[in-house]
Amino acid sequence: MLNEKESKAEMVEKYRDSVEFLMRYESFLEAKSGSAVTQTYNNGNMETTIKFPVYDSTLLGFINDASQTVFMNRNYHYLYSQYRIKHMDAAGEHKLIESVDIMHMEILGDILSAYVFKGMTRGAVWAEGVKNGVYLAILKKAKEVIEFNSVPLDEQGRV
Repeated sequence: MLNEKESKAEMVEKYRDSVEFLMRYESFLEAKSGSAVTQTYNNGNMETTIKFPVYDSTLLGFINDASQTVFMNRNYHYLYSQYRIKHMDAAGEHKLIESVDIMHMEILGDILSAYVFKGMTRGAVWAEGVKNGVYLAILKKAKEVIEFNSVPLDEQGRV
């Protein structure tokens, strides 16, 4: 265990505020799961213009807010090599997410970090996290783990 010196109560304390902060995006992620959250901008007047994606503003808000939480870890790639899964292998990521307990919350952070940081250079990654349901699975599992180890989270303030 990476966090042997931290107790369950300390782990709850460490992650609770970040989970509560991100839970306001749960309804958005549920509604958009499996669907596209980007549109391609194309200036119809010119045939040679460059097409580029335009992201849903709520998705950008989620990415921005997630990047400011305790979940972010720039060394996320070690998780993928440790568990021998490839980034954006949704089945492998979902399986790993489901295995998380309070003492292994960093797994959720590493998967979330992979999508946030890789999306900064390859924007399609952000939209893929919504489409394949990884963001939603992370939020639901984080909420489940925190509530199992403490009192239920406040469900107000959702987007």
